[in-house]
Amino acid sequence: MDVDFMEFCPKCGSRLEPKKSKTGKESSLTLVCLKCGYKKSEPGTVVEPKVAKFIQHSPQQFVAVIGKEEQKLNTLPTVRVECPKCGNNVAYVWQVQTRGADESSTQFLRCTKCNYTYREYS
Repeated sequence: MDVDFMEFCPKCGSRLEPKKSKTGKESSLTLVCLKCGYKKSEPGTVVEPKVAKFIQHSPQQFVAVIGKEEQKLNTLPTVRVECPKCGNNVAYVWQVQTRGADESSTQFLRCTKCNYTYREYS
């Protein structure tokens, strides 16, 4: 019996939890209410023993390589503000909590033309 759904106790309405019970060499599955103790047993349900599988990952699998074309993609939101370096009026914007949690976050801006990055404290 695959338990891909939830069943509820007919007595108290709590969710029934699956519990394995072993008789001899066979294991069976019983649904048990942890609140009132109601048990529902499905005849003929045999639980196959599961074998744990360990997977070793190499450090290279966790490294994300971003190519030059992907680096050119700009997904940050933009605002209309004048760049102090080149005078362009569009900049990317993002916020970072650089100080304590009880203080306001720092807003960073990067010019879309010259890539000059500066910050605005609020």
